[in-house]
Amino acid sequence: MPSESDAPAQPAATTVEGTTQDGAAPSTPQLAPLTPADLEACLGLDAAALGGLWSDQQWHTELAAAERPGLGLWQGRALVGLACGWLVVDELHITVVAVDPAHRRGGLGRQLLEALLAEAVGRGARHATLEVAADNGPAQALYRALGFETAGVRRRYYRNGQDALIQWRRIGREAPSCDR
Repeated sequence: MPSESDAPAQPAATTVEGTTQDGAAPSTPQLAPLTPADLEACLGLDAAALGGLWSDQQWHTELAAAERPGLGLWQGRALVGLACGWLVVDELHITVVAVDPAHRRGGLGRQLLEALLAEAVGRGARHATLEVAADNGPAQALYRALGFETAGVRRRYYRNGQDALIQWRRIGREAPSCDR
């Protein structure tokens, strides 16, 4: 059994599409659970993709709690995407989805969300919810493609006073297919 000093610099990962046999950095991003050791990478991606949405302490809390699943997509040692949520009884509340601006429009957000939803179903979740900015058309299109529907509006939800749409869908065994 390897010691902590022998452990890899990032969590053990599986490739989203294909694998590499030679240990070289794969060209396809690798999906892995996020841990507190990924704090700096999450802060960097948050700054690049979301303008610094969360503080160091908020990220630390998100990464440390067992009821808060988080997944990252790694390209070599670079975190290029992440998705996190909170599990409350049988519901997944998706708290953040971010993809590095240089890697957008390639399906990474969808891969992250599908993996996070599958993780939540595996932990007993039957519903998923999230908030999305009312003017964020690309994110709304992604959520719609994954079966989310608007259930309400949170007025002036964001720091800049912008409204958020509350998105919701069933997941798990009784969930309708998200192939639309």
